[in-house]
Amino acid sequence: MRHRPFVICLLLSAAAAVIAPSCLASPPSQADLDRDLLEVTIPQLQRLYAQHRYTVTQVVTWYLDRIERYNGVYRPLETVMKAEALAVAAHEDAEATPAGAGRPLWGVPVVIKANTSIAGQVTTDGWSGYTIPGHELLAPRNATVVAHLLAAGAVLIGHSNMPDFANSDTNRSSSFGRTGNAYDVRFSPGGSSGGTVTAVTANLALLGTGTDTGNSIRMPAATSAVIGVFPTRGLVSIAGIAPLDWLLDNTGPIARNVTDAAIALSVMAGEDQLDPATAGSAAKAQPGPYTRYLRTDTLKGRRFGVPAFILQGTGIPFHGTPAAVPEFAAARQATEQAIPLDPRTRAAFMQALEELRAAGATVVIDDTCLPESFAKSAARISTYAYVREGTDRFLGHFGPAEYHSAAAYEGVIGAPLGAPVIGSEPANSVFRSAQAQGSDIAVLQRSVETDPDAEVNYHGPRRRTLALYLETLERLHLDGFVYPAIQMPPVDETLPQDGGVSGGPHSATSWVNMLGVPAVVVVGGWYPGGLPFGLEFSTRPWKEGDLLGYAYAWEQATHHRHPPALVDKGLLPAAP
Repeated sequence: MRHRPFVICLLLSAAAAVIAPSCLASPPSQADLDRDLLEVTIPQLQRLYAQHRYTVTQVVTWYLDRIERYNGVYRPLETVMKAEALAVAAHEDAEATPAGAGRPLWGVPVVIKANTSIAGQVTTDGWSGYTIPGHELLAPRNATVVAHLLAAGAVLIGHSNMPDFANSDTNRSSSFGRTGNAYDVRFSPGGSSGGTVTAVTANLALLGTGTDTGNSIRMPAATSAVIGVFPTRGLVSIAGIAPLDWLLDNTGPIARNVTDAAIALSVMAGEDQLDPATAGSAAKAQPGPYTRYLRTDTLKGRRFGVPAFILQGTGIPFHGTPAAVPEFAAARQATEQAIPLDPRTRAAFMQALEELRAAGATVVIDDTCLPESFAKSAARISTYAYVREGTDRFLGHFGPAEYHSAAAYEGVIGAPLGAPVIGSEPANSVFRSAQAQGSDIAVLQRSVETDPDAEVNYHGPRRRTLALYLETLERLHLDGFVYPAIQMPPVDETLPQDGGVSGGPHSATSWVNMLGVPAVVVVGGWYPGGLPFGLEFSTRPWKEGDLLGYAYAWEQATHHRHPPALVDKGLLPAAP
């Protein structure tokens, strides 16, 4: 009995050690929070947690307060999961293990693009048709990447806004409205991951996910001074993500710095039986975690080629052009969709190349470096005939019980799903040019596994174009390619563009999706008006470690990023 006080003291000490992070930390001041959390990195945040400077609840509350203050102006978040985020934060604060030991995203506030399934949340995909009361696309379970993020300790704080079906280069949705650029709300943040980039660059989240079918991680990242990673297709599962074109779709992290992007990609990567493209990826990819490749000297002695066709503005039609379209019509279509390189962007790019050389790299500008013939080959990788198959696959696994296919949706609602994701666009650009020349071309929806034309339309052109890509790397002894992520600065959406409502800035980078090779956008500099310029690198398949190493060395050599100065009142707070 005489040992009881000692035992009680031990028990009280143990209890205090468990509850100290959440109950005994002195309340931080707003000034402390603003100083420590604005632009905080994942490693810095983990140190703050380990030092018991802040609880997860305090950090998540700080982000939610910023969302409350600024979301009405910039509108990056369609759904704010306040109650759910605070519940997860409280649970993590109550854990007895040291600040998330073994979980690299423990206590990290993350936003998820609105086409990515979060169990119990509506996957709007930016489209009002998925938000019809009583018939919402309520996710029955998490997308694979969401499951990975949660397992790593992430705190999901919202679904980010996106255009309908991710089918736009700007960020207006029929389900929520317009997202503005954090550096100037009048300007476009690009699409379709514009909600995520605005949230991340504005410090409304520490990290976010994007998806990319033709440029939709990389182009928005370029408008907003963040890092956007397009991994080798198959490194990260797209299961649970509403597709635009499942043969081109991909997902990856969006972060304010390369280290955070590398940590997030390490978490998101992995094989998944729901996504056959990931089979065997662990054996093909450079081993993680990807932070092991981040060194300041990785640009020294490297050689990067500048794709000639991008400087020339050669067009590559979205979804590609079927083999049945005559060559003259395909050439006309490519000409119609060509995007000239804006002189302001060319000047910013040339300045970036000088900085790349100063960091120790060699830049190869050669007319044979991915010339127009490469673009013509890429343009024949035709995928539009298979978009409905991807939509049906997604709804079959991640749709609500009442509709597990596009046909079932139409039966329930009495109206079809959106034309872009079921392949029913009446004047799709894939065959518009051929029709203009009198050719009777129609793109019928089929299964890529059973279509007898899949070899001539998709598999064969993709193999040949990837071979050209790799041959150029070998012939010119290149470590990768470097080019502007978009062909123009972000556009002012308060003014007409080309005589109509702006369609957003545009890129010439859809060939990356067609080949499935890895690419990353870094902060490349600034336009004279104060908007960001984005620089893109790409390299060999499965070399994400090398690629992120180049990005990190660039970041550390230039330090171009600075956060936006936000306003809580501004133009276009709820523009359609």
